[in-house]
Amino acid sequence: MVGLHKCDSCGRIVKVIYEGKGELVCCAQPMKPLNAFRSVEEILDFAVEKEEEAYGFYTEWAKKLDRSPVREHLEDFAKEELRHKHRLLQVKQGSSLKPSPQKVADLKIADYLVDVTPTPEMSYQKALIIAMQREKASFNLYNNLEAIADDEDLRSTFLALAQEEARHKLRLETIYDEQILTED
Repeated sequence: MVGLHKCDSCGRIVKVIYEGKGELVCCAQPMKPLNAFRSVEEILDFAVEKEEEAYGFYTEWAKKLDRSPVREHLEDFAKEELRHKHRLLQVKQGSSLKPSPQKVADLKIADYLVDVTPTPEMSYQKALIIAMQREKASFNLYNNLEAIADDEDLRSTFLALAQEEARHKLRLETIYDEQILTED
């Protein structure tokens, strides 16, 4: 029961770190363990699916927002998710990604912010918070996928993608620090 689990209905991913009694349930049905991937292709398909979901989220909210700066940032985030998807598809075709030996700094701003629900009238600050938290979740996802992958090239690819998500989070946290925290 310890490990990653996914709800087939809503797509929610949960990491269980302490095993408890009972069954892990979401949307009134048992969640399935993700360490039950049967192949490298299944893991990559899952990662592609997550990137498509992220792209859909950002494009959907960009269309709902009238404010130009927030809309433009969400459109940029969507483009980054498409680049991730493209990289994963290249890996499926035999390419590989190598992680950088350089550690990515972590300002940890997203770790201390309250979760925000997107709304059509959300502010630039709230859009940044949502994006930071999504990048943090993606970072955690790729780290977790790296931990369950048996293939060394795949582990390397997931570590490289985790680093890229960490760089995106750092960029967003830097913007937040410079543009939001300095204003308060």
